[in-house]
Amino acid sequence: MATAEKNLSDYNKEEILRQLYPDGQENGADFKIGIVVSEWNGDITSNLLKGAMQLLNDCGVTEDNVVVKYVPGAFELPLGCQLLLESDEDIDGVIAIGCVIQGDTKHFDYVCQAATQGIMHVNLEYNTPVSFCLLTDTTKQQSIDRSGGKHGNKGIECALACLKMVALQNSLD
Repeated sequence: MATAEKNLSDYNKEEILRQLYPDGQENGADFKIGIVVSEWNGDITSNLLKGAMQLLNDCGVTEDNVVVKYVPGAFELPLGCQLLLESDEDIDGVIAIGCVIQGDTKHFDYVCQAATQGIMHVNLEYNTPVSFCLLTDTTKQQSIDRSGGKHGNKGIECALACLKMVALQNSLD
């Protein structure tokens, strides 16, 4: 397992700000970020959302510049991201948050594949960063460990990935 005994969510705020804003802009106050959150496994996704909000706040993205919308499950994440981007042209990037825990049937495989392909499609179709924060674990404990437990909070990591992609896109415009 890639994150065994590692917490990849620890970060140095000053170092991140230097990476994101090399031209001296101090923070992401001008960035507008959308977050689409799956209600399925809500105890997990709410913790991922808290992690994402923490990182965005630490990087200067104001609460007024964060739009949070909810969808029923992971399968609906791509359309939720697409609808959000279509409804608000000012959004610079989106974080898609969900959690699918493997059960006894192949449903897990279909939902994970559809969500993954759909989110990738929205990235490319809308030319807007959509960060992939979909936990696809085999047990509930693994999801707990990745949503604020011993492996950190993947919401933090995905929010950082989103900001890095927004910064990259802005540097190329």
